[in-house]
Amino acid sequence: MKIAIIGANGKEGSLIAKEAEVRGIEVTSIVRSAEKSVTDKYLVRDVYDITAADLKDFDAVVDALGFFGDLVKEYLPSTKHLIEILKGSNARLLVVGGAGSLYMNLEHTEQLFQSTGFPDAVKPLSEEMGKALNLLRDSDINWTYISPAADFDHDAERTGKYVVAGEELTSDIKGQSKISYADYAIAMVDEIENEKHQNERISVRW
Repeated sequence: MKIAIIGANGKEGSLIAKEAEVRGIEVTSIVRSAEKSVTDKYLVRDVYDITAADLKDFDAVVDALGFFGDLVKEYLPSTKHLIEILKGSNARLLVVGGAGSLYMNLEHTEQLFQSTGFPDAVKPLSEEMGKALNLLRDSDINWTYISPAADFDHDAERTGKYVVAGEELTSDIKGQSKISYADYAIAMVDEIENEKHQNERISVRW
């Protein structure tokens, strides 16, 4: 299996690359400079410079891009670009998503970022990521969007365990919604290999 990871030099992208390589998957980093590559194989591209030809030989493409501050508006156009260049391709797009767009009820009338107490500083990020998810829903490419738990902890341990949930925010028996970056990476590579949730948004937590 061959996969490409856009933003492989980021905190989550690098862990996904490492997890995939350990399993014998051939990984190509797509990064903006060669010095940022975390794998031996790489393409130097800004996301908007990636072409259909660049991705044609991959079984899966992971979008691990992170936009923050004023750059959160890039989630929508960057996702639109990836959809356009993957049309008609056999490559599947898997997105490192956010928790803010998870639903708080079964009726799907309220999302986490709309709930009382959600940090104002993070709302624009969650809203833009949610809009990008809606673009995928309306597309005709093969995609999977994986949202982490509400507490997405880079420094937490790698347990090797996780629970797959759906579109709603879920918690463990202690009422906690949490997962480590390392265990999220395991979940992502499992989904790449097993292809259980095509054209779906899922969430993962401990």
